[in-house]
Amino acid sequence: MVTELTKGVYWVGVVDWGLRKFHGHELSTHRGSTYNSYLIVDEKIALIDTVWGPFQNRLIENIREIVDPAKIDIVVANHSETDHSGGLPAVMGHTPNATVVVSSRGEESVEGHYHQPWKFQKVKTGEKINIGQNDMVFVEAPMLHWPDSMFTYLTGKNILMPNDAFGQHYATAFRFNDQVNQEELYEEALKYYANILTPFSKLVLKKIEEVLALKLPVEIIAPSHGVIWRKDPLQIVKKYQEWAAQVPQKSAVILYDTMWEGTRRMAEAIGDGLAAEGIPFQLFHMAVSDRNDVIAEIFKTKAIIIGSPTLNQGILATIAPILEDIRGLRFQNKIGAAFGTYGWSGESVKLIEEHFSRCKIPVVAPGVRAKWQPKPADLAECAKLGRTVAAAVKAA
Repeated sequence: MVTELTKGVYWVGVVDWGLRKFHGHELSTHRGSTYNSYLIVDEKIALIDTVWGPFQNRLIENIREIVDPAKIDIVVANHSETDHSGGLPAVMGHTPNATVVVSSRGEESVEGHYHQPWKFQKVKTGEKINIGQNDMVFVEAPMLHWPDSMFTYLTGKNILMPNDAFGQHYATAFRFNDQVNQEELYEEALKYYANILTPFSKLVLKKIEEVLALKLPVEIIAPSHGVIWRKDPLQIVKKYQEWAAQVPQKSAVILYDTMWEGTRRMAEAIGDGLAAEGIPFQLFHMAVSDRNDVIAEIFKTKAIIIGSPTLNQGILATIAPILEDIRGLRFQNKIGAAFGTYGWSGESVKLIEEHFSRCKIPVVAPGVRAKWQPKPADLAECAKLGRTVAAAVKAA
């Protein structure tokens, strides 16, 4: 259903209630998502972003409720990733003479996806395009989260359309932030930030400062996924500033997998040590836990404690993906520790500690290894590890 944001500006996107995996199978989306596209009707007609390709016909149907798609003069592609640009071929098929507005890096990426001779116009930060009573003002936002990313601001209506910034994978019956469950909304907003934008946190802070310095009044923030921020819209900007600072809670997460329950018992003993010192923790069996949900918890916490048995002189395959995520997301202000069982060679703890070192996460307690099943003395060492990590959390 088409929704009017304000007079002459319409949401013409699509709600994807059934989406459960995104970026192929890389990101879990338990609550679905939306692909937000915005139609501006002024003396000229502009479309800001499109939708994922499988939904392009629904986009055209939604546009047709407001205007004939052939009348679109300008299509802004804030970012070329196909969840936003997938509807471009359908739109341009209806309005082949429209101009596709992109960032300085955008033409290369859009053309690289679609190989079409569309008419492109590159814009830089601060440049404007007049569409009648109002202007569209552009702000380049490289690496938030692709090199081609940019924001579009509509004067007169005071609407910021920042593409992937300030969004969530969240399918809802209503379009605006004041109409949905606030706990769910912020749970999805933080998960989105933690899994996608964490590596770019310094750039996030810099870009927010740059946008605020433009002194543009903002009455609505309309991202490319999830709900639209119309009630106190700058609340999500403040949250991004907070998240980008990566100041962790005084808590811990314990991640493990186990073959014959020995590493599980060690994980629980470490938790006992943390709890004895008053440090809250969460324990995740990575073979059955959603990795993206775990990443959101890692983002919030101070200490990351990881355990694995040794298998084939290495770690279990279920632990490897989260280690790679920790490396790629470049978390700041964390501490770490490792543990695990073994029968013969026993390399897993050393490998985890070496990985922490590569991630620039200080190891604050000697790793604990238990041969075969952990003995009471081994579990006591695990509890001691938990208390040592707790002391480091408190001292931070």
